[in-house]
Amino acid sequence: MKLGIVGLPNVGKSTLFNAITAAGAEMANYPFCTIEPNVGVVEVPDERLYKLGALYNSKKIVHTTIEFVDIAGLVRGASHGEGLGNKFLSHIREVDAIVHVVRCFDDPDIIHVEGSIDPIRDIETINLELIIADLDTLNKKIEKTKTASKSGDRKYLEELDTLAKIGAALNSGKPARAADLTPEEKEYAESLYLLTYKKVIYVANTAENETEDNDYVRRVKAYAAAEGSEVISLCARLEAELAGLPAGEKKEFMEAMGITSSGLDKLVTSSYRLLGLMSFLTAGEKETRAWTIPIGFKAPQAAGKIHSDFERGFIRAEIVDYETLLECGSFNAAKEKGKVRSEGKEYVMREGDVVLFRFNV
Repeated sequence: MKLGIVGLPNVGKSTLFNAITAAGAEMANYPFCTIEPNVGVVEVPDERLYKLGALYNSKKIVHTTIEFVDIAGLVRGASHGEGLGNKFLSHIREVDAIVHVVRCFDDPDIIHVEGSIDPIRDIETINLELIIADLDTLNKKIEKTKTASKSGDRKYLEELDTLAKIGAALNSGKPARAADLTPEEKEYAESLYLLTYKKVIYVANTAENETEDNDYVRRVKAYAAAEGSEVISLCARLEAELAGLPAGEKKEFMEAMGITSSGLDKLVTSSYRLLGLMSFLTAGEKETRAWTIPIGFKAPQAAGKIHSDFERGFIRAEIVDYETLLECGSFNAAKEKGKVRSEGKEYVMREGDVVLFRFNV
């Protein structure tokens, strides 16, 4: 999974990126400090792996990962090349979902490119640039499809209908994801790689001393609710301080500040929910590992995530729920108690399944 962190300059993007990746992205109080995108690959926190690893005496623990891309601050006019905007927009096109950082705090010492704090204006500034860029992409696609449709192939006429629906949304100032599309049309829309078709998590970046939502955050939450997006409220500066602490001190600091989940935990939870993802687990003496798959994957598809041979030669999956496995103390004990299920090709995977795949190639 690849998440792109975007926002206006100086809203806390790089601070947040540093906090969740500890990659040391450059930070400064002036626009376009980040020109080339910084990239950090982060292990998805999962305490279940350590408990399973202890149960199996695993030599290795392997987490699933998320790739975060810190994309330079966009500005008004980015779709026309302002602030090297076209280059930055191309970086957004490559990610699975967008983490949109919005400034929700007052601080006269930190410059705001628009001269004042207004999170909804800031969101709409970036959205407008993405919409303009998408309209350009869409119009080019429409012209190509119109030419292709002269062949009489009904497929192209159906594509033109879908493009028209997306165009209607964009022309009304709404993102492509707001277009009312059928499941088949959505599948086609995915292939267009439109910027505003990507799902969004808004990160409301607050001041260090704020323990409750301020008016800025409440406005962002209302805006996100209206378009079906996710919102996380956090202080990027605090997250950066947390990232530099040893595990023991980090826990004490979080308790003292009333922080129940780290920014990374919040982003992982939101991104999995937003993108419809889940994890299953495999365990053994060699390694204990988490695997990320889309919700709704059947057992052979999940097996294919490990190796294509597993899917091709799939026989069955021996599955036990994580909590049940811990209670029983071992896979064999769970099997003796009848807790291990033998599932076939039609089994739909569940969060927390611990699986042993049987296959023959």
